[in-house]
Amino acid sequence: MKVYAMNQLPFGSKHHALRKNTPAIALTVTLTLVLFTVFPLCYPLLGYPLYLLKSFSKSQISISSYVAVKYGSIYENESEQKCDIFTGEWIPNPHAPYYTNTTCWAIHEHQNCMKYGRPDTGFMKWRWRPDGCELPVFNPAQFLEIVRGKSMAFVGDSVGRNQMQSLICLLSRVEYPIDVSYTPDENFKRWRYPSYNFTIATFWTPHLVKAEEADAYGPTHTGLFNLYLDEFDEGWTTQIEEFDYVIINAGHWFYRPCVYYENRQVVGCRFCLLENVTDLPMYFGYRKAFRTAFRALNSLENYKGITFLRTFAPSHFENGEWNKGGDCVRRRPFRSNETSLEGVNFELYMTQLEEFKLAEKEGKRRGLRFRLLDTTQAMLLRPDGHPSIYGHWPHENVTLYNDCVHWCLPGPIDTWNDFLLEMLKMEGVRSYEEKLDLSDRKMKLR
Repeated sequence: MKVYAMNQLPFGSKHHALRKNTPAIALTVTLTLVLFTVFPLCYPLLGYPLYLLKSFSKSQISISSYVAVKYGSIYENESEQKCDIFTGEWIPNPHAPYYTNTTCWAIHEHQNCMKYGRPDTGFMKWRWRPDGCELPVFNPAQFLEIVRGKSMAFVGDSVGRNQMQSLICLLSRVEYPIDVSYTPDENFKRWRYPSYNFTIATFWTPHLVKAEEADAYGPTHTGLFNLYLDEFDEGWTTQIEEFDYVIINAGHWFYRPCVYYENRQVVGCRFCLLENVTDLPMYFGYRKAFRTAFRALNSLENYKGITFLRTFAPSHFENGEWNKGGDCVRRRPFRSNETSLEGVNFELYMTQLEEFKLAEKEGKRRGLRFRLLDTTQAMLLRPDGHPSIYGHWPHENVTLYNDCVHWCLPGPIDTWNDFLLEMLKMEGVRSYEEKLDLSDRKMKLR
């Protein structure tokens, strides 16, 4: 449509004024057209990351568009949309790493890739650059000042513990923590930084809900688990109220065979191979588990902390499944246009987003804050950062498969704590703005 054609519209007595303001109108129309052309490209689906578009089929667009319209953006306000730190590329960083396996004792043996002979070091020398802005490299002193007098819990599986160990190593440049665990059980550890009165803890709960191993062998030799999808796992839910920050995650354990229970009745299973038990998609149990975990947090009477959902980190098995010769031997990150989130990874990610938005809405009614620590795109692009065979000595008689699920330390998982620090700084800005807003309201009421 030509802009000057608008001058021919029958606007009655205002026609003369319209002719005088034609340049302004033309500019307005042009800007409007640009806005509606560019905006969807920047924020498709009202807030879901741009990279998801690469993997959408028509049905997926329909489903996720519905989710976006129903639950809204993953961002709370416009200022956060100006720079999505979770969408970007990996770029070379010759200054990394910022610790080594000899300077940090917290690295789990199976992620200590340099100790066990990994020959290349390039996987450590990358940093994440968001589209349109910068993500500062982790500053341990700044982090410890922000969390002074506070506590942080990592709730979930061993990948969550992987992040906690990364955090300990990054902070080791300033201070090492002391062990203040209540139990010798390695699945429930607590560490305290005396100079900052800061405590971190890990609660190992790979299914997030009440669970028990029904058969150690199971159909795939990885065990068969009973999951009580509507029941809290009291191993962590009874101890979490005191924490200021809770980082929750789950994912890879839901691939294992499971029998699903609700109201103590079997409602189906995931590849359990039991007679007269309906086989359900993995997403069924995954959704219900997150819903119950979020319900637990929202129901705690004294919990006032901030809940971070750390999103699913895809594995990178190639040339076979995890137990059929699959391995991860790439030596460089992908570019964002070289791969896409699809299939099971896509479904797990979207399931998390949907349940997160529901929990966030409920949490607001109680004055609780939920934040999305979205690591999915960044880790989708890092097939080079896994231990693979470098989690034990070659001559050791172990039954471990190639590890393309966890992350070498140091390595790409350190970036999760770059994200975390940036989000904590953002919380400080929010808190300051809220105080200013409250002060302004009080002044107006005087």
